[in-house]
Amino acid sequence: MFQHSAGTSTVEPGTAVAIRYADLTDTRLAVALSTEDIAEEDGLDSFERTTCYTHRRWLHQCVSSPLHVVRVSGHRWCRRCECAVTVAVDELVGDLTLTCPRCGQMPAGAANRQIVRSCRASLAAAAAAREDRI
Repeated sequence: MFQHSAGTSTVEPGTAVAIRYADLTDTRLAVALSTEDIAEEDGLDSFERTTCYTHRRWLHQCVSSPLHVVRVSGHRWCRRCECAVTVAVDELVGDLTLTCPRCGQMPAGAANRQIVRSCRASLAAAAAAREDRI
């Protein structure tokens, strides 16, 4: 069982979620959020998460929020044009694109490539969660 400062709540045998996520109907998301919270405390880079602590969602579901633009690190940012990058997520295909609204290009840089990697993993995890419910 996870030892989390906010406490835990059992949802299924062998799984536990932080109380912060106990009201979520997607059990797999609640477990993933709890697991990544603990992993982040143990050193996981917050930008490598497949879930979002702030929005309590799979990352691909909220990455287009202005809160996910981080100019300093270059996450969802086009340094050439100095503007936020738009995100288009295609859940059917399981992919996403980042596009600068000014130059029309995918901005270069490790931060934007990291977003693509994390969102693709988020899309795959969410798809697996949907299949579990079918």
